[in-house]
Amino acid sequence: MSKTFEEAISEFNDFLTHERRVSKHTIRAYGSDLRAFVNFVRELGFEHGPSRLSAVYIRKYVADIHDSTQARTRARKLSALRSFYKFLVSRGWVKENVASAISSPKLPQPLPRGIGVDHVFQLLDSEAPDSKNVQLDTRDKAIAELLYGAGIRAAELVGLDIGDIDHRRDTIRVLGKGRKERIVPFGGKVKESLAEWLVARRSLLEKRNRLSEEALFINFRGGRLSPRGLAKRLHRRAENAEMPQRITPHMMRHSFATHLLDGGADLRSIQEMLGHSSLGTTQRYTAVSIEHLRNVYDGAHPLSDDFDAE
Repeated sequence: MSKTFEEAISEFNDFLTHERRVSKHTIRAYGSDLRAFVNFVRELGFEHGPSRLSAVYIRKYVADIHDSTQARTRARKLSALRSFYKFLVSRGWVKENVASAISSPKLPQPLPRGIGVDHVFQLLDSEAPDSKNVQLDTRDKAIAELLYGAGIRAAELVGLDIGDIDHRRDTIRVLGKGRKERIVPFGGKVKESLAEWLVARRSLLEKRNRLSEEALFINFRGGRLSPRGLAKRLHRRAENAEMPQRITPHMMRHSFATHLLDGGADLRSIQEMLGHSSLGTTQRYTAVSIEHLRNVYDGAHPLSDDFDAE
């Protein structure tokens, strides 16, 4: 059954709305991108429906918008076409997804965002935001210490069990992405905070009659803490510490890596501790470190334009 572009886009919108239940914003963006593409091919003289379109027209479209749009916008427009044709293939209205053969533009990788050493200590040394529940305050301090002291992801942290801590070697066993296991060391501050939390944890579990719970970090009900709960509590602690920006668990991980690199740690060791499968991912932190050095230079060297001789 042959469809016009207008009919196919209408069916696609219904699919996104009622079956995929995507946001109205996404539906509007996809619709706008698809209509812009249809207008482009019709200006080239193509008057048929999507079933007769070849990848050549998509290549011409991507080339045409190359100079007038950013890479991220081009990637979004191409993604809209891929999703559209994937839908058409699933309905049997076209034979192949002609958009899948077109390579996406390379997007610039954003630099990891961490926080400075002084702000880290400001966060870790701040007073507890929830003095009504000393046990949870003790937990939150241990969490903040561990996020920064071991550089693990939020999902990895909430997935930790009691048995994952090696108190003799001061290490934790972490199950990372792809269920890859790694051993990460931690320092004295983390050890102290964990010891205090384990005492508070047992007291909390005794009240809830849940002593069999294996999760290292639990919520006030005695069950495993969720990533969302972790992020919320860290945000509260940061607000109480009057931090100059919103703090996320991943920012603590980025700070861990950046500060290790600034302190002279080698990239291979940092890669191992972070659980990165590729050294290239870890190398992003060298750019952050160089940027930090540039700021120091600009503020301190007499030949810098930003130097203040006062």
